[in-house]
Amino acid sequence: MNRTDREFRVKLLYHPRIHVPSLDEAEDFFARVFGRSSTNFSVIMPEPPVPGHSVGYSTFTSIADVLVDSLEPRLYLTGGAQRHPDVDTPHLRTTGWYVDDVKALYRELRSRGFRLVDSHDGVLETEEWAGGPSPFHTVDEESGLKYAFFETFPFPLDPRVREGWHLPEPAEDDPLGIERSSYHTVLTTRPDRALGLTVDVLGGEVLRTGRDELRAAEGPFVRLAGTVFHFAEPDPGTGAAEDAADRAPQDTYHAITWKVVDLERTAKHLETEGVRIAHRSDTALVTDPGTSLGVPWGFTTLSL
Repeated sequence: MNRTDREFRVKLLYHPRIHVPSLDEAEDFFARVFGRSSTNFSVIMPEPPVPGHSVGYSTFTSIADVLVDSLEPRLYLTGGAQRHPDVDTPHLRTTGWYVDDVKALYRELRSRGFRLVDSHDGVLETEEWAGGPSPFHTVDEESGLKYAFFETFPFPLDPRVREGWHLPEPAEDDPLGIERSSYHTVLTTRPDRALGLTVDVLGGEVLRTGRDELRAAEGPFVRLAGTVFHFAEPDPGTGAAEDAADRAPQDTYHAITWKVVDLERTAKHLETEGVRIAHRSDTALVTDPGTSLGVPWGFTTLSL
């Protein structure tokens, strides 16, 4: 299928989700280190939508062109049961996309043999997607991660979907000087599996195959809906390899790297806030996840 033949359009990255042991800890981290406030989901869902469904289980933090969703698993109940296991250490889990005509994407994925599930992991067997406020998902055995797909809608906590939104210039008081996201790192031993979804079905473009020296990982860089993913295999014996081993043979959503104005300014602020720098070059740095909400955030002055 040619890109121009697609009935659907992958419009925008929805939100990377990070599971955290404490929403208060996550909110404090993003305020101190990123200089961004967070908003609890209960602001727009103050009451349970159905009996047995919790509220107040996640917070959203807008950072340039990314909306981060921090979720505390022990607070997230559906049908009166906890949906995800508790975590002792924060970790990025998955992400998804806004899609124009998501029902057409649903049909396309099914026609290509992808299994799809609802938000309760129930297998979807219908020929057509019924729609609604919840997404459908791929299964990680087939796509590496459990990716979510939503019909494009005006999510109140996401400024990017508002009419006329554009990427703002870095604020003068932005402590990290973030311009935008540079790329998202997904660790994998099967880049073909990731490309089968993001390129062959969703219409992403392979920019190049390259190496992230600071993370010691190599693989294809893919641009999809304005966001770049690095589907990279880590070198054995590295921190990235240890992280990937926890979910093998499935993929691991490892990190987000940000494009910044001034790396020295970024480094000084991180150190002031007690965030250790694990690796650094003249143009990039990676944080120690033990001091940065479980994520080895990257910062770079280079453009892809």
